Amino acid sequence: MKKKKVAMLICFNAKLKKFRSASERNRFYWGLYGRKQVITKKEKRYEYYHSGLLEKIPHIKVDNSVFIIAEKYLKKILDYFEMWKEKVEVKTYPVLINEKEAKKLVEIKIE
Repeated sequence: MKKKKVAMLICFNAKLKKFRSASERNRFYWGLYGRKQVITKKEKRYEYYHSGLLEKIPHIKVDNSVFIIAEKYLKKILDYFEMWKEKVEVKTYPVLINEKEAKKLVEIKIE
């Protein structure tokens, strides 16, 4: 029998009517997932990439607004959602994953 590891399943629901604007809602998603920005000036094109929290935390995307992280990163994720608590509902569930999936949640350095 293969060993199972405990991880955390994170589900969130953005309450769209609670955001003051589409811009504010986008800031939430950009902070979580990151974004690519393209600026065109005269004939030149500049591309910038702004990283999001999930780029610093190994995770497995399950579906839109659902992902799995290693248990040790839970506080970092919950701290981010706490900043948006009036506008985003978040739920967490412990889950068992196999070793193959657990390898996707390898440790990386978080600032």
